Amino acid sequence: MKQLLYSKRLAPYLFILPFLVTLAVFWIVPLGRSFVMSTQEVLYGQATFIGLDNYERLWRDRIFWQALYNSLRYTVLTLVLLIPIPLVLAALINSNIGSTRIKTFFKASMFVPALTSVVVAGIVFRLIFAESDVAIMNQVADFLGFGPVRWLRGDATGLVALLAIALWRWTGVNTMYFLAGMQAIPTEYYEAASIDGASKVRQFIHITIPNIRPTIVYVVTISVYGGLSMFLESFMLYAGNNSPNNQGLTVVGYLYRKGIEENDLGFASAVGVVLLAVIMAINISYLVASGTFKKEAA
Repeated sequence: MKQLLYSKRLAPYLFILPFLVTLAVFWIVPLGRSFVMSTQEVLYGQATFIGLDNYERLWRDRIFWQALYNSLRYTVLTLVLLIPIPLVLAALINSNIGSTRIKTFFKASMFVPALTSVVVAGIVFRLIFAESDVAIMNQVADFLGFGPVRWLRGDATGLVALLAIALWRWTGVNTMYFLAGMQAIPTEYYEAASIDGASKVRQFIHITIPNIRPTIVYVVTISVYGGLSMFLESFMLYAGNNSPNNQGLTVVGYLYRKGIEENDLGFASAVGVVLLAVIMAINISYLVASGTFKKEAA
C-alpha cells in the first residue's frame, strides 16, 4: 500500500481522483440520467419509455422557440457589450495613464458586483426600472425629455434592463481576465513598437490583441455559456418566471417552468439536452474557427 501511495506513476492519478469523482457524480451521471429521462414520460415516480416524443413536442412548441430566441439574442448582445468594453477598460488600466491608487480602487470596485448575490441585484434593478415616476431610470428618462417608461412591459426596454444587469455584474470580471492577459505580454514588444513610431492604437491592435487571443477565446466561450444559461437574473427582475408575452423567458426558465412548475420532468430533460447541444455546437464551432484545436508548428 505504501508503495502505491509513493509511486511516481500513480501519484498524478491520485491527485486528480477527487476531480474525477466530482465530475462523475455531479456532471456525467446527471447528464446521462437527463438523456434517459428525455425519452421517458415521468409522472409521480413512474417512468414510461416514449422514444423521441418529447423532442417532437419540443420541435412544435412555439414558446420553446421564443425562449431560445430570447436566450440567443441576449447572448449575442452581451458578447457585443462584454468583450470590447472590458477590453478597452483593461487597456486603460494597463497603460501609464492615471495614478496607481486610482487604478487599484477602480479594479476593486469593478469586481465587487460579481460577488453580490444575483437575487439582491435582481431586486435592486427591478426597483431601478420600476414603472413609478420616482424610479431612477424614469427620473433619467424624464430629465432627457421622453417621460416615464414602463421598462419591464416592453420587449426592447425589458432587454435593456437585462443587459444593464449583465454589464453591471460581469464587466469587472472580464476586465480582470483581459488585464491578466495584457500583463503577461513582454514590455519589450511595446518598447520596440514605440521606437518604430507606432501609436498606442496601432500597438493595441497589432501587439495587445494578438497576444491575448487565448484570453479572448476563453472569455467568449464562457460568455456564450453564461448567456444561454441565464435564468436567475430574469426571474428576479420580473419577480417570477412569467414576464409579459414571455419576453423575459429564457431556455433555462422554460426548463424550470416545465420541470418544476408543471412537473413534466421528461419534457424538461429534453429541453436541457437541446440546450446542451446548442451550447456545445456554438462553442465548438467557435473554438475550431479560432484555431484553438490547431497544433502549433514546431
